[in-house]
Amino acid sequence: MGSIRKEVAIGILVSLFATFCGLFIYLQYVSRFGFYETIEMIQQNDVLGPVIALAALPNLFVFFIFLKKKQDHRAKGVLIATLFTAILTFILKFF
Repeated sequence: MGSIRKEVAIGILVSLFATFCGLFIYLQYVSRFGFYETIEMIQQNDVLGPVIALAALPNLFVFFIFLKKKQDHRAKGVLIATLFTAILTFILKFF
């Protein structure tokens, strides 16, 4: 049973890493402004929720890679982290 929990935890960590990488790519390369300017604009315009939702897109690729490799428990961890990200986005959007 401990092995399954370990695999799910690995999936969650990989998903969080993919989300942070997606956020970094958005802030560094997609935005026309500098890194710190973009962060300030996100805070001023109250668009942190949509930015986090865009940053979670790499989770889709990670999820399908785990499914393709038949690592279902890791894919479950990615799904759990993605649901957490969706709930966080919902909270930031409406509260």
